[in-house]
Amino acid sequence: MVCGVDGLDAVALYGVRDFMISKMLRKNVLDAPPIRIGCAGWGLSSAIAARFPTQGTHLERYATIFSAVEINSSFYHSHQPKTYARWAASVPDAFRFSVKILQKVSHELRLSGADAVMDEFLQQVMQLGDKLGCLLLQLPPSLALDEVTARRFFRRLRSLTDTRVVCEPRHATWFTEEGAQMMKDAGIGCVRSDPRPVAAAEPVGDSSTLYIRLHGSPKIYYSAYDDSFIEAVAARIVEARNSCSEVWCIFDNTAAGEAIPNALMLMERLRESEST
Repeated sequence: MVCGVDGLDAVALYGVRDFMISKMLRKNVLDAPPIRIGCAGWGLSSAIAARFPTQGTHLERYATIFSAVEINSSFYHSHQPKTYARWAASVPDAFRFSVKILQKVSHELRLSGADAVMDEFLQQVMQLGDKLGCLLLQLPPSLALDEVTARRFFRRLRSLTDTRVVCEPRHATWFTEEGAQMMKDAGIGCVRSDPRPVAAAEPVGDSSTLYIRLHGSPKIYYSAYDDSFIEAVAARIVEARNSCSEVWCIFDNTAAGEAIPNALMLMERLRESEST
């Protein structure tokens, strides 16, 4: 018995309370940053084609299931603005692209003297419009942190676009307090990749983005991930989303066709998590 309320009224009162709590929790989920699951590319092999609609281009069919994709071909060569515009027009409004920055910037110029190349690159990718969700900068394993060069590069990039940016460094010097602070100051997320490029290093950058790249392990680009690994990733994603981070999880284990099945498995685990 609640003081001043008989049994029937207490049931009604607590029913309203539980309803309001449920409504509040649901609002928190709806207001939380999005979780974007996808793959590095949208090719659909015959082995998994039946899990997608039969009509449309591969990208159109892919985008009916997934909310995001990582464009890796942009790392190797430029695409015409009209190509990006065509891709943007072929996906739903909520779909987002992550675009990998040209290797000329990261591997050849090594972030130095890259202004003209980046200007041209951004003019191309901006044709994605609102569907440009992220820019990915993957650095070569040989590129040590040069704070002056890195700060200048990111400062200019930030002056040109407010698009979300993440960096995947692969030299130990980036996984330091100096590297973490530099990326935080610039508003750059630090990619969490598997396998880790530096075994014991914790990637730290701007906390508003959790960007996970899963390359396949133990055989990079080939190996599938098992249920226990996918469950651990799902738990990490939920934790980050509840901390108000936008989450991207991209499967790059595409060489033997394992990326899409793993991405579908992760989506199912996240649906199960939401239902409980």
